[in-house]
Amino acid sequence: MKTHRGYDPGALAVARDIASATRAPLFYSTISRLLVELNRPLGHPQLFFRRFPEATREALLKRYYFPYWNAVGKAARRGGRVIHLSVHSFTPRMRGETRKVDVGLLFDPSRPAEVGFCKRWHEELQQRSPQLRVRDNEPYPGVFPSLVDALRNELGPRRYVGIQIEVNQKFPRDDPHRWRKLRRILVESFRAALN
Repeated sequence: MKTHRGYDPGALAVARDIASATRAPLFYSTISRLLVELNRPLGHPQLFFRRFPEATREALLKRYYFPYWNAVGKAARRGGRVIHLSVHSFTPRMRGETRKVDVGLLFDPSRPAEVGFCKRWHEELQQRSPQLRVRDNEPYPGVFPSLVDALRNELGPRRYVGIQIEVNQKFPRDDPHRWRKLRRILVESFRAALN
């Protein structure tokens, strides 16, 4: 549970801050991905971290996975255009390498609305904190099997803008003052990008 495989430190705090500031609905779970990975589609090899018996897998899907996917999907399908922000955090070191990213904005480069929104958000972040290392589609690619990608495929680019944000876990695990400041910057810049 203390590793990046157990959970995303800081992600829920950022998600709560942004949802509160924008009055957006917040969907989250506190189940560890060591049991079931809620951001992966059915059949994905990383859906279950361990080889659970079939009955255990079905119980985890029924109790945690399907309610989460159904709630997010229902909100996204409600009509009109939706911006879905999926919040995550990443470990500062992976396979012996230090990652030189503070905040990653993940999007589909083939979708103009996602590109445009992330460009505005990136600019707003840099304006508020020029030293912040903001990268597009890092430390992960913007398109990979996920809930966001499933909704992209279902709803199309005119109705759905799916963005994933990755925040370096060094912030929530380090100086509380610096962590609060980053969260404030993320909220302010996101609201400015929306406008």
